[in-house]
Amino acid sequence: MKEIQKEIWQNKLNKGFNTTDVNKEFCLLYGEVAEAYDAYRKNKEDLNEELADIAIYLMGLSEMLGFDLEEEILKKVDKNSKRVYKNIDGVNVRVSD
Repeated sequence: MKEIQKEIWQNKLNKGFNTTDVNKEFCLLYGEVAEAYDAYRKNKEDLNEELADIAIYLMGLSEMLGFDLEEEILKKVDKNSKRVYKNIDGVNVRVSD
């Protein structure tokens, strides 16, 4: 995943895509999420590509901000695995970390 993140960043540089405006990148990521949701709702065949676009934008944003997304995901998965939830009226509510 680290290599892919670097490759995505290099492609942004090579193609002249945004590499400095974090706010713009968040907006573009939001747009990709909306496109994926629209593809899902309308049962479009390109949902897989829209999900890939989300991952690409997320990795690019992570590189822009100086985060190793793979490392951050692994830390978060570990943290989530230790959380305790209780089902209250059909909703899982976190009761401890």
